[in-house]
Amino acid sequence: MTSFPKKLPVLEVKQPMGTFYCTSIPAKYLLEVSFSDSMRAEIDSNGLIKLQGTQRVIKEDRLKQISEYINRTDSAFPNSIILAANYTENGNTLDDLDNADRWEIIREDQGLFLVIPSQKKLAAIIDGQHRLFAFAKADRSRLEMELLCSIYLDLPKPYQAQIFAIINSTQRAVDKSLTYELYGYNINDEDSSIWSPDKLSVFLTRKLNLDPESPLRSHIKIAPIMGEELENSIRNTDWKVSTAVIVEGILKLISTNPRKDSNKLFESRKPNRTDLTDDKSPLRSLYIEQNDGVLYKILVNFLTACKNIFWDNADSESYILKTIGIQAQFDILKKISQDAFSRDKRISVAYFEERLEKARNINFSDENFKNASGSGRREIRDAIEIAIGLKEKPE
Repeated sequence: MTSFPKKLPVLEVKQPMGTFYCTSIPAKYLLEVSFSDSMRAEIDSNGLIKLQGTQRVIKEDRLKQISEYINRTDSAFPNSIILAANYTENGNTLDDLDNADRWEIIREDQGLFLVIPSQKKLAAIIDGQHRLFAFAKADRSRLEMELLCSIYLDLPKPYQAQIFAIINSTQRAVDKSLTYELYGYNINDEDSSIWSPDKLSVFLTRKLNLDPESPLRSHIKIAPIMGEELENSIRNTDWKVSTAVIVEGILKLISTNPRKDSNKLFESRKPNRTDLTDDKSPLRSLYIEQNDGVLYKILVNFLTACKNIFWDNADSESYILKTIGIQAQFDILKKISQDAFSRDKRISVAYFEERLEKARNINFSDENFKNASGSGRREIRDAIEIAIGLKEKPE
């Protein structure tokens, strides 16, 4: 067993797809904190490793071949294992209840560091699963071998699929069904009727970033959810939030279990959203019935109301335009959207402004909201909920 948290020096690499971080991680640590859809490693108190498969059988012969190579005195793996951190094994992003386990980048005088808080499996393997899991079959002494890793933080699932598909298509043909199963995402154009919740959420996020009518236009970037110190270095004159923040906010409006939905979709030879069942997410019916235009209108109108009520008067120190603030506003939308659409049949900007008006004068620059982790998000959310009558003020 290894001890956590881990703090590792990283090299930041900025590319058009987004920023990732390079570091070396010993195989034994990586086996503890990572997973793929086909396999995970369990390490007992004696340091013994057992491999467990989930949806697909990994190629045992390939594992054996790689493990034999690992045992050689001249073994080398100069190519990187690609990871997407801050995702659970069921396909969900982290929420404010488990933010303490979030992988994050911190800046110190010595440079940038990756912090891995716990041994929880929160790193999905985009590429390199056979290479890594072969260490479970190699000599135990090899577990100390360092492996080069390229790590994306909070990278939405369809972008993970895009990286996977591009890497593998340049090496050998990729079975499209594998991409479907892994990510619910097709690398070719596809009918929107078969879009998984992840795919639709990314599509709507991209639209929000490009649409001239969207209050989030040019404010969304493909980047990790930042820690407090890094985020504070970005001022509201050009404020931005990560793609993951918006995708997560939309996703929770339409699905309680995105992985289950994706798997269910592609059990059928003719997948269609209308075949999925309802769940407790507030705008689930819009997703199932393919009313994407109405869903988008709700997003634009609610965010426009937020802009008019909160953003336009926010100063450079306000937390309402930082990650925790945007997350908290999506939390509010999740709570009021079902009533707005299903009961009141009102989704106009004026309606959402009316719902939010009593929270207009909250000073989100106050020190009470300073914590950039889950508690800061809760403080902002609670303040708005109390002001607009969704929650009683504690005595």
